[in-house]
Amino acid sequence: MAREVIKGIPVAAGVAIGKALFLNRSRFENVPRRVLPEEFVPQELERLSQAFADTGRDLEIARDKIPAELRDHALIIDSHLMILRDPKLKGAAERYVREQAVCAEWALEKAVDDLRQVFSALEDPYIRERMGDVRMVGERVLLHLAGDKPDLTAIEGRVVLMAHDLAPADTVEMQIDKIMSFATTQGAKTSHTGILARSLQIPAVVGVADLERAVRDGDLVIVDGLRGRILIDPDEEELAHYEELGEQFQTYQKSIIRFCHLPGETRDGYSISVMANIELFEEVAQVLDNGAEGVGLLRTEYRYMNRRELPTENELYEEYSDLASILSPRSLTIRTLDIGADKMFSHFGHLEETNPAMGLRAIRFCMRYPEVFKTQIRAILRAAVWGNVKVMFPMISGLKELRYAKALFQECQAELRREGVDFNPEIPFGIMVELPSAVMVSEFLAQEVDFFSIGTNDLIQYSMGIDRTNRYVSYLYQPLHPAIVRMIKHTVDAAHQAGIEVGLCGEMAADPFCVPILLGMGMDSLSMNPQAVPGIKRIIRQTKMDECTDLLKLVLESRTVSRTNRLVRDIIYQRFPEELTFYTSLLDMEEAQ
Repeated sequence: MAREVIKGIPVAAGVAIGKALFLNRSRFENVPRRVLPEEFVPQELERLSQAFADTGRDLEIARDKIPAELRDHALIIDSHLMILRDPKLKGAAERYVREQAVCAEWALEKAVDDLRQVFSALEDPYIRERMGDVRMVGERVLLHLAGDKPDLTAIEGRVVLMAHDLAPADTVEMQIDKIMSFATTQGAKTSHTGILARSLQIPAVVGVADLERAVRDGDLVIVDGLRGRILIDPDEEELAHYEELGEQFQTYQKSIIRFCHLPGETRDGYSISVMANIELFEEVAQVLDNGAEGVGLLRTEYRYMNRRELPTENELYEEYSDLASILSPRSLTIRTLDIGADKMFSHFGHLEETNPAMGLRAIRFCMRYPEVFKTQIRAILRAAVWGNVKVMFPMISGLKELRYAKALFQECQAELRREGVDFNPEIPFGIMVELPSAVMVSEFLAQEVDFFSIGTNDLIQYSMGIDRTNRYVSYLYQPLHPAIVRMIKHTVDAAHQAGIEVGLCGEMAADPFCVPILLGMGMDSLSMNPQAVPGIKRIIRQTKMDECTDLLKLVLESRTVSRTNRLVRDIIYQRFPEELTFYTSLLDMEEAQ
C-alpha cells in the first residue's frame, strides 16, 4: 500500500505518475514575528514599501510576457496588481508596522488575515475562493521580504508540480512541457490552477490540506484527477492499477472527443443544444475543442472584482465583442452581474447585511446601482453586432424586477440610438429561473422574455433551504428531489406554452443521471463545464426520447428522493455502463458552476 493517501478537489481529469517537485510552500506558516525598537520603524516601512514595489514590477513583467492567445491570464494578473495597490492590504500592513512596531512580515500576515475574515464572512462560495488571490499576492510580497525568489526555469525532467498555490505570474515562467500534473494546497474548483490544467489537458488536484506535510521533493506520487486523490510512494499493485486506469481514461477521452463535434441528437432525432459555462476568455479554446455549440452562460463577475475602479463600457465591449466574434456563429449568452456590493467593497463600502446571499445581489444590486447595470448593458448591446449574443438577468423573483431590467435595457438602446453608436436592437433577452417564486410565476414571466435558463444550483439551495458548501447539510442537496424535478418540469412547460426556449445551466446539466430526465421534459439546451460536453453528447446520441419520457414518468411518480436515486441509478448504470465508469468522476468539477 501507499505510504499515505491524501485527498483534495479534482479540477482536471486524468492520472499522472511521477516524481514530486515542490515549487513553493506556504510562507505564512513560518512568518517571523518580531517586535522592533521604535527607531527601526521607518526602516521597516521602507522595506515593506520596497517589497510591494518589487512585487508590482514582477507582476507587470509577467503580464507583458503572456502571449495574446492567453490574454485572460493577463486579466488575472491585473487583478493581482489591483490587490497589491489596494490600501486595504498595503495600508493595513503599514499601519501595523507603525502602530504596533512589528516587522514587515508579521504586519503583512495580519493584514492578509484581516481580509481573510472579511472574505470568509461572505456567503457566495465563488467569492470566498477569491481570497486565494489575496493570499497569492501576500505570498509574493513575502518572497521579496525574504530575498528569496524561486527559479521556475530550472526544472529538470518531467515532474508532478506541487505548490502551496500557483499564480498566473508563476506559470508564465514555467517550462510547461515538463509538467505532468499540478497539485496545490490552496485553490478550489474555479481557481486559476484548474483552468490552466484543463487547458493543458493535464490532471490536477487542488485544496489538498495535507500536501505540504505529507509530500517531499522526489517522492513518487500518483495524482488521481478523477477522484481527487494523491498516493504517496505507491506499491507495485497500485502503480499497475493506476497505469491501467490512466490508459483506459485516455482511450475513453479519445473516443468521446472523436465525435464531440456531432450534434446533440437522440437516436430518434430529438435535438438539444449542448453548450458550455465559462468565466474567462482563455476557456473559449475548451468550448471549441470539446464540441460545445456555444456558451450558454458567461459569468461576468470576475471583471468587477479586486479592482480599484469599475470596468468601463469600452473595456467590457472589447472583451464581449472578442468573445462574440470568436464564437460566431455559435451563440454567446451573457449573464449580467450576479454579485453584491459586499463583494465589491473597494467601490461601495461594506454593507451590513445579516445574510448577503439573500440580500442586495444580482438584479437587486443592479436596481440599486443602475449606472453599473447600464454600463454593462450598453457594452453587451454594442458587442452583439459582432456575433450571436444573448443577455440574461439573474435572480429574478417576479415581474417587477423583470420589468425594471427591461426598462433599463430599452433605455440603453435609446441612448445608443441617439448617440449614433452601432448596436444590435434585436438581441434576445431572458432570465435565470433560480428562485422558487420565479418558478411559481413562470407562466407570467415567460410572456415577457425570449428564453429561460434554469439555474439549478441556486434553485435547489433556495428551495431546500441549504448551503451545499456546508458539510453539515450538504447531503440535502439533491437534484432529483421530487420537489426539484416538479419545479423544473413546471418551468419547462410554462416556457413551451409561451412559445419560448428553455435551457438549464446548473450542474444537473452535466450529470448523466439527470440528463435523460431533462430530455424527457423537452429541455431545449443544456450548458455545462466545457470538459463535460463530449461525454454528455455521447449519452444523448445513444438514447431515445421514448426511453427518456418513460424514465421521467417513473421519477414523477416517486415520492422520495432515496427511491428516485435508486431507480435512476439502476436504469442509467444498465443503459450506459461505459460512460459512467469515468464520467461520474467528472461531476465534482461542475459543482461550483
